[in-house]
Amino acid sequence: MKKEQVVNCQFSVWYPIFKKHTIKSVILPLPQNVIEYLLDDGTLVVSGSDHNTQPTHSENSDLNAEEDIQWSDDETTTTVTAPEFPEFTSKVLEAINALGGRVFPKLNWSAPRDANWIALNSSLQCHSLSDIFLLFKSSDFITHDLTQPFIQCSDQDSPDPAINYELVLRKWSELIPGGEYRCFVKENKLIAISQRDYTQYYPHVLKQEKPICQDVLEFFHQHVQYNFPDEDFVFDVYRDSLGRVWLIDLNPFGEVTDSLLFTWEELVSSGEIADQQEGPAFRCTTSEVTVQPSPCLSYRIPRDFVDLSTGEDAYKLIDFLKLKKSQQEDSEEEEEEEEESAPQ
Repeated sequence: MKKEQVVNCQFSVWYPIFKKHTIKSVILPLPQNVIEYLLDDGTLVVSGSDHNTQPTHSENSDLNAEEDIQWSDDETTTTVTAPEFPEFTSKVLEAINALGGRVFPKLNWSAPRDANWIALNSSLQCHSLSDIFLLFKSSDFITHDLTQPFIQCSDQDSPDPAINYELVLRKWSELIPGGEYRCFVKENKLIAISQRDYTQYYPHVLKQEKPICQDVLEFFHQHVQYNFPDEDFVFDVYRDSLGRVWLIDLNPFGEVTDSLLFTWEELVSSGEIADQQEGPAFRCTTSEVTVQPSPCLSYRIPRDFVDLSTGEDAYKLIDFLKLKKSQQEDSEEEEEEEEESAPQ
């Protein structure tokens, strides 16, 4: 996998090519101050809270560019500034409304799939900029896009290409996970197809292996093959109940992309796979015995911590504060005992 291949898999590169065969989307340039906000670990307050409404323009519209939130106790006062991006917020809300009021957000390459645990409905469905910011600031996938998109490329000695970061808003579509498949292409030949959600067993997938392969292969030959800049790449598709196939995403052919039910050793030395059958190799979860936990579970945090951070459970917060106070008192007592026992 080379850096040029990663660049070619940016959404804004492939979307114009396959626009007729994928979900309607809007691409917005990401301002530098928004990028800085997303990468700022210290800024926890999420801004842009208007939900699916067009901003009003009044003579006081610029007075709320920053909101000061006061956190006070008996002795000190700390001010946390919640940044606002009025112009960018307006463009995002306009795009969300144009896409029906509900969107699936992503950056140039990645969606914040590892952060759905933090959303109230455990979904990547967003209605406002604040929904998007909450997911993006909680996602390691988004941070990877912003900080090290070329980390696993083989040509590390070459300079990194310049990247213009973009917010991608995709019209929300209710996709059944059992209809998604990841397809691996080497030298412009479709060599393998894997069930996308391999953590679950879908009986219809196992029963329909032959028509699934036929439909995906036909879609590849008619709309994808030789139309993408690279000859090695990975693409995700959705096959609906009528057998129609839609392009969902494109990814680099390399370890930065999850190989799912295959291994990258198999895919790179694809002769082993090609010898198995004439068409692409197909793999799916074959029984409930092989069901696995979602790989995104490792990105989650304990429920108690979420309750504490969001104030969902007041009793947990009280217990937590009591524990911290007790620990502080114990620490002070230990320090006093050490001072008394120290030689004069």
